[in-house]
Amino acid sequence: MYPGSSFDPPPSRPPTPKSFHLHLVSDATGETINSVARACVSQFDQVDPIEHFWNLVRTERQLDMVLEGIRENPGLVMYTLVNEKLRRKLQETCRELAVPSISVLDPLINALGTYLGLQSQSKPGRQHALTAEYFGRIDAMDFALNHDDGQSAWGLHDADVILVGVSRTSKTPTCIYLANRGIKAANIPYVPGCPLPPELDQLTRPLIVGLSKDPERLVQIRRNRLKLLNQGDNTSYTDPEKVREELLEARRLFTRKGWAVIDVSRRSIEETAAEVLMLLARRRPHVVPVGLPPVQGGG
Repeated sequence: MYPGSSFDPPPSRPPTPKSFHLHLVSDATGETINSVARACVSQFDQVDPIEHFWNLVRTERQLDMVLEGIRENPGLVMYTLVNEKLRRKLQETCRELAVPSISVLDPLINALGTYLGLQSQSKPGRQHALTAEYFGRIDAMDFALNHDDGQSAWGLHDADVILVGVSRTSKTPTCIYLANRGIKAANIPYVPGCPLPPELDQLTRPLIVGLSKDPERLVQIRRNRLKLLNQGDNTSYTDPEKVREELLEARRLFTRKGWAVIDVSRRSIEETAAEVLMLLARRRPHVVPVGLPPVQGGG
């Protein structure tokens, strides 16, 4: 068609995100239901949920506040409530408002109960009880903070995992994530021209993992970092050729030492941590992360 003709097709426009209200109701911290909801929503393109987060809902008065919020903004309700009276009241109100309500943990708890031949305890927040596992996670978190960025090298023999990598390869957040699973993780930066702590060559217990990254991605991340710090990026820190050499040098070291290597270029922190846990399980099968919560109770 000729330009400007009335027969020209209209210009294409990007699809408008579908917005909807999403109510997440939990009788505990809400970590479980929040994770499940985000995992589910991520499977749909062009959706924009307006989240209403209601946690520690354990009394009728607290539930009434939730119900008022649902009435004001009707939408999908996902919940992890173990108190039968509160569950029934929430379900009845949702039916009256003609909004769907989903009990996230019921299918899993019922299936597990049937398999084990046991009855669920129906106690909210049991996974957050002050157990040995809980204090193990706190201890692991302290360890990660005390051994961040090469600190306290003298205590590395107590680590479960040691991450080594150049700057901006997500060493610290990965260690924190692992600590939340009860894994004592330390991290050591690889800096060209600077020797690594000699203690590394004397360790036999910890799993040592080298982290690598795509040079182009790493340069961009470092440039963004310098911008946040209001610093210029005309340095070897962001020079593409220097960064490429730095990564290659680090890789050669990892290979020479016989360390496992994980390329984190297209991995989230969770995915990197999952790979580390798999490597740890292969090396030390008896090590079981304590961060896995029991099934009973809400999220």
